[in-house]
Amino acid sequence: MSIEVKNISKRFGNFVALDDVSLEIPTGELVALLGPSGCGKTTLLRIIAGMESASAGTVMFHGEEATNVPTRERQVGFVFQHYALFRHMSVFENVAFGLRVKPRGERPSEKQIRERVMHLLSLVQLEWLADRYPSQLSGGQRQRIALARALAVEPKVLLLDEPFGALDTQVRKELRRWLRHLHDEMHIASVFVTHDQEEALEVADRVVVMNKGHIEQIGSPDEVYSAPATPFVYRFLGNVNVFRSRVHGTWAEIDRAPEPGSKDEALAFVRPHDIDIQREASADALAARIVHIQAIGPQVRVEVEHQGEIFEVDLTRERHEQLALAEGETVWLRPRALRVFQGEQLVDAQTFDLGAGI
Repeated sequence: MSIEVKNISKRFGNFVALDDVSLEIPTGELVALLGPSGCGKTTLLRIIAGMESASAGTVMFHGEEATNVPTRERQVGFVFQHYALFRHMSVFENVAFGLRVKPRGERPSEKQIRERVMHLLSLVQLEWLADRYPSQLSGGQRQRIALARALAVEPKVLLLDEPFGALDTQVRKELRRWLRHLHDEMHIASVFVTHDQEEALEVADRVVVMNKGHIEQIGSPDEVYSAPATPFVYRFLGNVNVFRSRVHGTWAEIDRAPEPGSKDEALAFVRPHDIDIQREASADALAARIVHIQAIGPQVRVEVEHQGEIFEVDLTRERHEQLALAEGETVWLRPRALRVFQGEQLVDAQTFDLGAGI
């Protein structure tokens, strides 16, 4: 079942949590709502679930109006960050709960409930824990049980609010892969909220980057990371170096400070891994002094100083060994990919001129 939200706004007193947000999620797609705390992503998820009412706008499921439909009638499975399992119930009874509270005419038989629950426990690879209680499970196991419980009522839509936020790093990575695999098997519309950029980029089919109650960009993980639509997306998704610049039509002068109040003022953004270091000067490179070198796993991060500002360059270990870099020496930085913005507007710069002063 597809999801569509149209012109959704939500206000809490004078605070605007969501401002005219529209989004379409087709059946079978896994979408991440990504953004900093307070950007409106959880509020949007709760409005889709029917747990929160919108101040304006509509929610549609599979082309049908659902804005005023009660939560229990929306056929939505919801997974909370902190599991929300019933402590006094066994794993089996936790998963069976949604089936047992159905109206008498819709409630499956005991045999059907047992078959359904055991199938789901098998799906989340925890059937051997059916008789245990939540206090006897690890955090990762509890979250998988919470997901099995959400799936027990055969939802048409699966919504997850920071599903791995309470787990340690290694368990999060394992469950991310597991969720992706499970979603591909279920093939339903799924939406999960996260503030973890790596999580969104690794798991989702599409990423919705949110900021201050509105959507900054929607795209595939590669699109939002490699071609950010706004300076906010650039800064939020990973490390980035920012150079002062000026623009003249389709010509951008990188590292050229504009005159005060100039309309030509711009900022050029480049990722640390999109900068190469070379030993010799060239017209397309900036002079810089190495201030720190640190190996981080398979990469080597080089911090350099250029005109009083610190920039980062990520090199492979092989490239670092080839260059034989040392702290204190002067090198030249050559950006391989630049995107220039004037305010929030992307500049279609086709020619770049780089300053060379250290």
